Amino acid sequence: MYDELRKQLTFDQQDLIPAIIQDAHTKEVLTLAYMNKEALNKTLETGETWFFSRKRQQLWHKGEASGNRQMVKEIHYDCDEDALLVKVRPLGPACHTGNKSCFYHTLKDTDAPEHVELNELAAIIKQGRSEAKEGSYTTYLFQEGIDKMLKKIGEETSEVIIGAKNNDHDEMVWEIADLTYHTLVLMELMDVSITDIKQELAKRHTKKTGAVDE
Repeated sequence: MYDELRKQLTFDQQDLIPAIIQDAHTKEVLTLAYMNKEALNKTLETGETWFFSRKRQQLWHKGEASGNRQMVKEIHYDCDEDALLVKVRPLGPACHTGNKSCFYHTLKDTDAPEHVELNELAAIIKQGRSEAKEGSYTTYLFQEGIDKMLKKIGEETSEVIIGAKNNDHDEMVWEIADLTYHTLVLMELMDVSITDIKQELAKRHTKKTGAVDE
Protein backbone atom coordinates (compact mmCIF):
# COMPACT_ATOMS: atom_id res chain seq x y z
CA MET A 1 0.00 0.00 0.00
CA TYR A 2 2.71 2.46 1.04
CA ASP A 3 4.79 1.61 -2.04
CA GLU A 4 1.88 2.52 -4.30
CA LEU A 5 1.26 5.78 -2.46
CA ARG A 6 4.92 6.74 -2.66
CA LYS A 7 4.83 6.23 -6.43
CA GLN A 8 2.00 8.77 -6.66
CA LEU A 9 3.98 11.51 -4.93
CA THR A 10 5.87 14.15 -6.89
CA PHE A 11 9.35 15.06 -5.64
CA ASP A 12 11.13 18.20 -6.87
CA GLN A 13 14.36 18.41 -8.87
CA GLN A 14 16.38 17.87 -5.68
CA ASP A 15 14.31 14.73 -5.00
CA LEU A 16 12.58 16.45 -2.06
CA ILE A 17 8.99 16.97 -1.00
CA PRO A 18 7.88 19.62 1.57
CA ALA A 19 6.32 18.25 4.76
CA ILE A 20 4.13 20.42 7.00
CA ILE A 21 4.32 19.09 10.55
CA GLN A 22 1.19 19.65 12.65
CA ASP A 23 0.34 18.84 16.25
CA ALA A 24 -2.39 16.20 15.93
CA HIS A 25 -4.04 17.35 19.17
CA THR A 26 -3.90 21.16 19.09
CA LYS A 27 -3.76 21.48 15.25
CA GLU A 28 -0.89 23.96 15.62
CA VAL A 29 1.57 23.99 12.72
CA LEU A 30 4.94 23.09 14.22
CA THR A 31 7.39 23.35 11.35
CA LEU A 32 7.98 23.02 7.61
CA ALA A 33 10.67 20.51 6.67
CA TYR A 34 11.64 18.43 3.65
CA MET A 35 11.78 14.71 3.04
CA ASN A 36 13.50 12.72 0.36
CA LYS A 37 12.37 9.18 -0.44
CA GLU A 38 14.65 7.68 2.21
CA ALA A 39 13.38 10.06 4.90
CA LEU A 40 9.79 9.26 3.99
CA ASN A 41 10.53 5.53 4.09
CA LYS A 42 12.09 5.81 7.54
CA THR A 43 9.18 7.93 8.75
CA LEU A 44 6.70 5.28 7.62
CA GLU A 45 8.79 2.41 9.00
CA THR A 46 9.62 3.88 12.43
CA GLY A 47 6.51 5.96 13.12
CA GLU A 48 8.71 8.97 13.91
CA THR A 49 9.63 11.93 11.69
CA TRP A 50 12.78 11.85 9.57
CA PHE A 51 13.83 14.69 7.29
CA PHE A 52 16.49 15.68 4.80
CA SER A 53 18.55 18.74 5.71
CA ARG A 54 19.05 20.95 2.66
CA LYS A 55 21.76 22.87 4.53
CA ARG A 56 23.77 19.86 5.72
CA GLN A 57 22.75 17.66 2.78
CA GLN A 58 22.06 14.69 5.00
CA LEU A 59 19.26 12.67 6.55
CA TRP A 60 18.27 13.50 10.13
CA HIS A 61 15.99 11.98 12.73
CA LYS A 62 13.95 14.64 14.58
CA GLY A 63 14.77 14.51 18.29
CA GLU A 64 17.67 12.08 17.98
CA ALA A 65 19.95 14.44 19.94
CA SER A 66 17.41 16.57 21.86
CA GLY A 67 14.87 13.88 22.68
CA ASN A 68 12.12 16.07 21.16
CA ARG A 69 10.88 13.32 18.88
CA GLN A 70 7.63 13.46 16.92
CA MET A 71 5.38 10.39 16.93
CA VAL A 72 3.51 10.16 13.64
CA LYS A 73 -0.27 9.84 13.83
CA GLU A 74 -1.35 10.54 10.24
CA ILE A 75 0.24 11.43 6.91
CA HIS A 76 -1.75 13.13 4.15
CA TYR A 77 -0.76 14.49 0.76
CA ASP A 78 -2.30 17.37 -1.18
CA CYS A 79 -4.33 17.41 -4.40
CA ASP A 80 -1.22 17.98 -6.54
CA GLU A 81 0.55 15.12 -4.76
CA ASP A 82 3.62 17.31 -4.18
CA ALA A 83 3.30 18.21 -0.46
CA LEU A 84 2.75 16.28 2.75
CA LEU A 85 0.82 17.05 5.91
CA VAL A 86 2.22 15.02 8.83
CA LYS A 87 0.17 15.01 12.04
CA VAL A 88 2.26 14.13 15.07
CA ARG A 89 2.33 13.84 18.83
CA PRO A 90 5.34 15.97 19.75
CA LEU A 91 7.48 14.86 22.69
CA GLY A 92 8.97 18.33 23.06
CA PRO A 93 9.45 21.64 21.23
CA ALA A 94 9.65 21.46 17.44
CA CYS A 95 11.98 24.44 17.09
CA HIS A 96 15.71 24.39 17.87
CA THR A 97 15.17 27.69 19.75
CA GLY A 98 13.05 25.88 22.33
CA ASN A 99 9.77 27.26 21.04
CA LYS A 100 6.93 24.81 20.59
CA SER A 101 6.52 25.83 16.94
CA CYS A 102 9.02 27.23 14.46
CA PHE A 103 6.34 29.76 13.48
CA TYR A 104 6.62 32.00 16.54
CA HIS A 105 7.34 35.27 14.68
CA THR A 106 4.30 37.35 13.65
CA LEU A 107 4.17 39.21 10.33
CA LYS A 108 0.49 40.15 10.59
CA ASP A 109 -2.19 39.56 13.19
CA THR A 110 -5.79 40.70 13.36
CA ASP A 111 -6.86 42.54 16.49
CA ALA A 112 -10.06 40.56 16.87
CA PRO A 113 -10.15 36.99 15.50
CA GLU A 114 -13.57 35.85 14.32
CA HIS A 115 -13.40 32.73 16.44
CA VAL A 116 -11.10 30.62 18.58
CA GLU A 117 -10.86 26.85 18.18
CA LEU A 118 -11.47 24.94 21.41
CA ASN A 119 -8.13 23.15 21.05
CA GLU A 120 -6.43 26.53 20.66
CA LEU A 121 -8.18 27.87 23.76
CA ALA A 122 -7.21 24.74 25.70
CA ALA A 123 -3.58 25.27 24.66
CA ILE A 124 -3.72 28.91 25.83
CA ILE A 125 -5.14 27.76 29.18
CA LYS A 126 -2.37 25.14 29.52
CA GLN A 127 0.22 27.84 28.85
CA GLY A 128 -1.47 30.10 31.40
CA ARG A 129 -1.11 27.36 33.98
CA SER A 130 2.60 26.77 33.34
CA GLU A 131 3.55 30.42 32.83
CA ALA A 132 1.96 32.33 35.71
CA LYS A 133 1.33 35.94 34.67
CA GLU A 134 0.45 38.78 37.02
CA GLY A 135 -3.07 40.05 36.34
CA SER A 136 -4.07 36.95 34.34
CA TYR A 137 -7.51 35.59 35.26
CA THR A 138 -6.47 32.10 34.17
CA THR A 139 -3.44 32.25 36.46
CA TYR A 140 -5.71 33.46 39.28
CA LEU A 141 -8.04 30.46 38.87
CA PHE A 142 -5.17 27.97 39.04
CA GLN A 143 -3.76 29.71 42.10
CA GLU A 144 -7.14 29.57 43.84
CA GLY A 145 -7.56 25.88 43.03
CA ILE A 146 -10.42 23.48 42.45
CA ASP A 147 -12.91 24.94 44.93
CA LYS A 148 -12.86 28.31 43.15
CA MET A 149 -13.19 26.64 39.76
CA LEU A 150 -16.15 24.54 40.87
CA LYS A 151 -17.83 27.60 42.33
CA LYS A 152 -17.42 29.47 39.03
CA ILE A 153 -18.77 26.53 37.01
CA GLY A 154 -21.79 26.39 39.31
CA GLU A 155 -22.37 30.14 38.86
CA GLU A 156 -21.99 30.00 35.09
CA THR A 157 -24.32 26.98 34.84
CA SER A 158 -26.97 28.95 36.73
CA GLU A 159 -26.49 31.89 34.35
CA VAL A 160 -26.99 29.58 31.35
CA ILE A 161 -30.24 28.33 32.87
CA ILE A 162 -31.44 31.89 33.48
CA GLY A 163 -30.56 32.88 29.91
CA ALA A 164 -32.53 29.94 28.57
CA LYS A 165 -35.55 30.80 30.74
CA ASN A 166 -35.36 34.39 29.46
CA ASN A 167 -35.22 33.08 25.87
CA ASP A 168 -32.37 35.54 25.30
CA HIS A 169 -30.07 34.36 22.47
CA ASP A 170 -27.24 36.85 23.11
CA GLU A 171 -27.28 36.14 26.83
CA MET A 172 -27.14 32.41 26.14
CA VAL A 173 -24.12 32.82 23.83
CA TRP A 174 -22.31 34.92 26.44
CA GLU A 175 -23.01 32.60 29.36
CA ILE A 176 -22.29 29.37 27.46
CA ALA A 177 -18.95 30.88 26.40
CA ASP A 178 -18.19 31.61 30.07
CA LEU A 179 -19.20 28.08 31.08
CA THR A 180 -17.08 26.57 28.29
CA TYR A 181 -14.00 28.54 29.34
CA HIS A 182 -14.29 27.60 33.02
CA THR A 183 -14.93 23.96 32.09
CA LEU A 184 -11.74 23.93 30.00
CA VAL A 185 -9.81 25.36 32.95
CA LEU A 186 -11.15 22.57 35.19
CA MET A 187 -10.30 20.00 32.51
CA GLU A 188 -6.71 21.24 32.42
CA LEU A 189 -6.47 20.99 36.21
CA MET A 190 -7.88 17.44 36.17
CA ASP A 191 -5.77 16.38 33.15
CA VAL A 192 -8.82 15.78 30.96
CA SER A 193 -8.28 16.65 27.28
CA ILE A 194 -10.73 17.55 24.53
CA THR A 195 -9.62 14.35 22.83
CA ASP A 196 -10.72 12.38 25.92
CA ILE A 197 -14.20 13.91 25.63
CA LYS A 198 -14.40 13.26 21.89
CA GLN A 199 -13.39 9.63 22.39
CA GLU A 200 -16.01 9.15 25.09
CA LEU A 201 -18.70 10.66 22.86
CA ALA A 202 -17.57 8.40 20.01
CA LYS A 203 -17.88 5.35 22.27
CA ARG A 204 -21.43 6.35 23.19
CA HIS A 205 -22.36 6.89 19.56
CA THR A 206 -20.93 3.49 18.64
CA LYS A 207 -22.92 1.78 21.39
CA LYS A 208 -26.10 3.61 20.41
CA THR A 209 -25.83 2.74 16.72
CA GLY A 210 -24.64 -0.79 17.37
CA ALA A 211 -21.56 -0.32 15.20
CA VAL A 212 -18.65 -2.67 15.82
CA ASP A 213 -15.06 -2.72 14.63
CA GLU A 214 -14.27 -5.20 11.93
